[in-house]
Amino acid sequence: MYEAKKFNSIKELDGISQKTMEDHYKLYEGYVKKANEIEEKLKTVDKTSANQVYSDLRELKLEYSFAVGGVKNHEVYFGHLGGTGAEPSGALLEMIKRDFGSFETWKEDLKQTGLAARGWVWLAYDWNTNKLFNYLGDAQNTFPVWDASVLLALDTYEHAYWADYGTARASYIDAFFKNLDWRVVEEKFKAIGIDKFL
Repeated sequence: MYEAKKFNSIKELDGISQKTMEDHYKLYEGYVKKANEIEEKLKTVDKTSANQVYSDLRELKLEYSFAVGGVKNHEVYFGHLGGTGAEPSGALLEMIKRDFGSFETWKEDLKQTGLAARGWVWLAYDWNTNKLFNYLGDAQNTFPVWDASVLLALDTYEHAYWADYGTARASYIDAFFKNLDWRVVEEKFKAIGIDKFL
């Protein structure tokens, strides 16, 4: 069963209001609740009527992936907000430079990908190509690719910025950058063991 985590970022941030962060957190709590609710329903669903057009099993499994995606995406997102936005350092910065040319090039690519996405953007390491890439996903359950480890997540759904910026998504993405805690991203980078592949 999933449990809603607490995050230090649920407060007034530089360019993102406390109300936006609190409302956004409530949405995350809703994903946790629904993931657990669906898990319970899956215990008793009639599997003999499984069908790819429509069946209770298909619907529950599909929406479970959406709810769990909502949980995991938001945990990455909230987990690395609340910092000063300073550049990363060490092996992570070196890999960003290696795979994007420069930190500024990576940042611009993430921003433009964020303007193109309907739901999420992830910086992830692809274990098959041994490279970092900014992936785009239009829904909670369009996780980047198989065999990729997510390091950073940018929520581009309107609920993440509308109250503060209206249609000015680019300004919200700028605020996102200002609040990134790269230490959290670097810790994940090291914990996964990606730094060994530089």
